[in-house]
Amino acid sequence: MTATGASEGVGARGAPVEGPWWWARRRSAVLDVFLAAASAAECVGEGISSAHEAQVPVLLGVVLGLLAGPVLLVRRRWPVVVVLVSIAVMPAEMGGLLSVVGLYTLAASDVPRRITALLAGMTVAGTLVTTFLSLREDVAAQHDFHPPMWFVPLMALAVGLVLTAPPVLWGLYIAARRRLVESLRERADGLERELSLLADRAEERAEWARNEERTRIAREMHDVVAHRVSLMVVHAAALQAVALKDPEKASKNAGLVGDMGRQALTELREMLGVLRTADGAAGRGAAPSGAPERLAAVASQAGAKATGQVRGAEPSAEGASASSAVAAGSGPGAPVSGAGDADAEGPCLTELADLVGQSRAAGMTVELTVDGSAEEPAAEDGPAGEGPPVVAGRRYAARVERTVYRVVQEALTNVHKHAPGARARVRLAHRDGELAVQVENGPCEGGAADAGLPSGGNGLVGMRERVTALGGVFVSGPTEAGGFRVSAVLPAARPAID
Repeated sequence: MTATGASEGVGARGAPVEGPWWWARRRSAVLDVFLAAASAAECVGEGISSAHEAQVPVLLGVVLGLLAGPVLLVRRRWPVVVVLVSIAVMPAEMGGLLSVVGLYTLAASDVPRRITALLAGMTVAGTLVTTFLSLREDVAAQHDFHPPMWFVPLMALAVGLVLTAPPVLWGLYIAARRRLVESLRERADGLERELSLLADRAEERAEWARNEERTRIAREMHDVVAHRVSLMVVHAAALQAVALKDPEKASKNAGLVGDMGRQALTELREMLGVLRTADGAAGRGAAPSGAPERLAAVASQAGAKATGQVRGAEPSAEGASASSAVAAGSGPGAPVSGAGDADAEGPCLTELADLVGQSRAAGMTVELTVDGSAEEPAAEDGPAGEGPPVVAGRRYAARVERTVYRVVQEALTNVHKHAPGARARVRLAHRDGELAVQVENGPCEGGAADAGLPSGGNGLVGMRERVTALGGVFVSGPTEAGGFRVSAVLPAARPAID
């Protein structure tokens, strides 16, 4: 460390050293050279006077002054040496500037305070002794001046304190201020580093949130569109098989495929419209923070709306019964109150029967069973025991029922893709504190025609993500009979009551 408290090689503001040797800046070197020259001139002049009074060669006084004065050049490097030299030349009554500047530099440096106090005390003592002796000789030389006994000691003490206390106190003040500024600078640097870390973490969290929303958007588009398009392909294959045998049925199936295609296009347009709006807002500097939520709501609303439209256009002829079963939606006896809220929350357990009916209309043999009950009977048969069991109204949180619906939907879609003609069983179980669902299919029948549906490999991944996000357990894998089983267990959170 230098005498002024700055580290070697570092300037007062933390800048690299620009001056020569131990000086942080060139102007510091210039100042020290000027002070050394002034001190050398003073010491030479006082050395000549001391040589005349002591009756010694003048050359000795000049040499002593030239050796002592320039010591100020090293005051920033070795402040203790400067003070010791000033104390050493006090008997010769020289080095006033050397002593004052040396004491200031010593007090402003990082030298331990006990050393500073010791050297300052030695300087006071030396100044006191030399001043006392000098004043006593001067008073004795004046025969007409007879001061009191305390005059000479008091004046010597005053001179010693005046020449020693101000530079020491000023140096201590400069050192304290420098330490304060340094601590504030270190604190500011620490805050800047913390802010940088917080900004990096915020960026990481934002990137993570963006990835999560992209995944959720992909799941919604996959669940809403892929299932309907897969059924379109299955119906198109069936249409091709019966086109020559039963033209009337083929015509109705063709109309069904067209309706489903238009519904899929409508859903895609609404989803892409939300994305396009969000991109435009981002380009204008707006914050599209609600775009993923809007997209999920649009996906659910589009699916429910398309379901209602197809159910409303349900043909009354017996040959069109398959077409009415494919379209998802609530039946005539389904409750219609709060339809807007249900749409906003997405599909629920009451739509599972219609979802199973779609797969039955596509030629799959599907069995739906419901075990246990919640607050109300969990399942009830249709009139006179006809028709599939209908799951009662919403009794769980919307996200739980929506996840169960999507798991069943994706599992049935996978049966259409990978096991055409296989029998499937959907089982829903209400348990104490949890809701379980299982979809299992048997082996693919050899005589069934493969619809040639492509697979992106994201169905099982999306189901697992949905279930685990709610704290549930998801298991999937082949069965011993050659089929496939998908099982999910979710915590049975109750819906919020306003």
